[in-house]
Amino acid sequence: MGMLDFCKAGGYPVYVLCILLITYLLNQLDRYILAIVILPLAQEIHFGDKSCLPNETRQPGPLQCNNASGDKHCYSLLNANGTPYCKWDYNGNGWEYQIMAGPIFILIYTFMGIFIGFLADAANRKNLLAVSLFFWSLMTFLMGFAQEYWHLALLRFGQGIGEAGCTPFAASLIADYFPEAARGSAMGFYNWGIYTGYSLSFAVGNYITRANIMGLGWRWTFFICGIPGFLVSLVVLMTVKEPQRTQGTGERAHNVNTPSSLSLSQRLSRILQPFLSPSLLLLCLAGSIRNAGGYVWAYNAQIYFSQYFPGEDVGRWLSWIPLVGGSFGVLFGGFISDRVVKKRGLPARVWVLVISQIVAAPFLVGVLWLSPPYAFLLLIPANIIGEMWVGVTLAIVVELVPPVIRTSAVAFYLFIITNIGGNMPLLVPPLTSLYGLRTALLILFPGMYVAGSLLFLLTFCVARRDQRKITSAETEPLLPESDEVSQEEHHKRT
Repeated sequence: MGMLDFCKAGGYPVYVLCILLITYLLNQLDRYILAIVILPLAQEIHFGDKSCLPNETRQPGPLQCNNASGDKHCYSLLNANGTPYCKWDYNGNGWEYQIMAGPIFILIYTFMGIFIGFLADAANRKNLLAVSLFFWSLMTFLMGFAQEYWHLALLRFGQGIGEAGCTPFAASLIADYFPEAARGSAMGFYNWGIYTGYSLSFAVGNYITRANIMGLGWRWTFFICGIPGFLVSLVVLMTVKEPQRTQGTGERAHNVNTPSSLSLSQRLSRILQPFLSPSLLLLCLAGSIRNAGGYVWAYNAQIYFSQYFPGEDVGRWLSWIPLVGGSFGVLFGGFISDRVVKKRGLPARVWVLVISQIVAAPFLVGVLWLSPPYAFLLLIPANIIGEMWVGVTLAIVVELVPPVIRTSAVAFYLFIITNIGGNMPLLVPPLTSLYGLRTALLILFPGMYVAGSLLFLLTFCVARRDQRKITSAETEPLLPESDEVSQEEHHKRT
């Protein structure tokens, strides 16, 4: 099926898909806008680490300000006029920022995702999606009024609660609006919201802050990011219809053989059991490490370029490079996985992961080693090659678990890699204090790609053995025979 085969589903389903794409775009925009405006935000609210930064109101001098080791050294750097051209100020980094970007958001986001996943199976999904969108947009909007660090932390926590409802409800709606043959393409279109929203955050965060609307600077970025969510939530509520839930075919058509007929403990046991296998354990660890590299860069890219290249227009480059590189990377990875290695089985898919991450790592070293514009240009091949892992790992997960629990298994896999990877930016402050920000990012960005590649290679060594076990597992009943008989008798009586 082609990438746009979902268009055959009809005009209204495609309209709903476009609304869901916009919703996901706003989800990612609101999530990452904090990372883009963190420097002026931290300087106004006063939190995080301090370092020697350029004083933009003074004529530059011969040395870079970040070479200064302390406040006295910082103010001793003089320009041609004999005046200090650097200032000792908050740099946007530090424990307070990394905790707000990571754990405060990630933990509630992932745990709420489990609860919301159960709601998606029974509740009115489009209404809950509209409420979720409105709530996280409200949290984003209110961040523009923050006066203290705890205001931001509390609103960031609320952001995580609201954003947790986006993909579970959207994915469930897509599954019911589109036939099975078009769902993959529809989900691929929906996932463009990741790179579109992330890229847009650099444009909004840099240029709106620079515009200094009404003298409010960074605060208007949160206002502008939050307001569209209020409007789109009304559009979802008023124009998106709750579709009839599909029942599926084969095993899913018989109530006694579906996971929904099991108790909660039985369902959890059924989902967790495959993850005890060495191959899935290693895949989760490798995916978590690789995901960590992405989170570290997403929340520290703006800080890095602001510190080492203070005069560089970051928005000019990063407002489109993640969109182009990431989108092509996901599509290219899916093409490689489905068209090239499909006939060779799961081991070949793992090799795609191993090779792609190793090849991408040197480009990332160049990003952190070279000056703009070369640093930005190297992000293009790095994103195209490095982002291939997203779809390929999900394909491996579904091949290593029985078909009846594939959706739940994917959700659990994402839960693991998000919790581990999303909290890895906490290592940035201690490594920065020891070696500097650039070295810290070299360890936690391309270093994580290499570590992930090695773990993917280790996964390859055991994946083939575990895959053979799936054939026998697929034929096992979900319930013991006695339970199936009692279930059948119960349905006959009712």
